[in-house]
Amino acid sequence: MRTRDWSKKMTRDEIKKYIENLQGYEGYIQYSNRPLSYKDDIFIIETPKVEEKTGFIYEAHFCNGKQSIAIKQINDHWLISKTDISTIEEKDIQTYISDIEGWNYKVKMAQVWEERSDELCESMNVMKLQKVVFAGFEKGESK
Repeated sequence: MRTRDWSKKMTRDEIKKYIENLQGYEGYIQYSNRPLSYKDDIFIIETPKVEEKTGFIYEAHFCNGKQSIAIKQINDHWLISKTDISTIEEKDIQTYISDIEGWNYKVKMAQVWEERSDELCESMNVMKLQKVVFAGFEKGESK
């Protein structure tokens, strides 16, 4: 599996339109001016809606079970990275408890491993962790 590096540079208006056109993805948007709110910033079933108010999109992560999308704000533009996670084994997906008050979901993260030559192993190919990406949400226990 080959992961894609950061690509696709977008403006503020372009990234807003891009996010609001995501269909079949779940994820979240982290704004620059406030903590995450499960009512306003996390999207599980509904299509994402960008509501910047006084801040701006600092980062966002979305997943549809096959593709993970990471969006990062860098200076005056936003970068998008897409990673194919369709072949990731279940053992390489971890769940983490969220500390968002009143929200009972866990965050899933996928580890992306690739075979690479390693000079410390006599240049044999070994599996090396390339990155960890957002892989969706999992229903947690009631609080």
